[in-house]
Amino acid sequence: MKKLLVAVLASSVMAGCSMNQEKPEAKEEVKKVEAKAAEQALNNDDLYIVYHEGRMNVFYDADLYKGFLAVGETPFRKTFIGAGPKGETVVHGLTKADKKKLSGIPSIEMLEGRMPPADPFYGEIVSEGRINVFDNWDLFKAFMAHGEVPFRLTVIGGGPKGETVVYALTKAEKKKRPEALISKFKAFHGM
Repeated sequence: MKKLLVAVLASSVMAGCSMNQEKPEAKEEVKKVEAKAAEQALNNDDLYIVYHEGRMNVFYDADLYKGFLAVGETPFRKTFIGAGPKGETVVHGLTKADKKKLSGIPSIEMLEGRMPPADPFYGEIVSEGRINVFDNWDLFKAFMAHGEVPFRLTVIGGGPKGETVVYALTKAEKKKRPEALISKFKAFHGM
């Protein structure tokens, strides 16, 4: 009788487990949501650099970047003397939440190659009075190394304060106006 009772209980448990199995589509949807949440936690979808007073100021947070553009300072920062591509001091603007971190700062991780950029990526580099706008990480890195990109669309007076705006283009995009990138830039700056 005990063996029969154990067998009935075991089959009941197995039947209950098989009824609660998720459909493959539901599992895929959960994976997508988890991946999106992990990507947002990384904060690797944008990066901003401002060359100012001989320093390379780097921001992974859009609000910090906009604040720096307005004031010329950031309340929390991590500084690396002589660490820039041309030997300049690199100042990473930090959020209040990240100010005590010793590692895991998105801008540092991205620039040092430990964190890949998200896709899509958006970036701006302010240099010599121009705002250079990117949606391609490789072009962003090329600009940091060389100070320019081979293919670009230049709009004189197209910035929020009348600055020249340079949209970086790939070779395949060089004959098309980058409408999506222009729209993103204008929306970002409230234009």
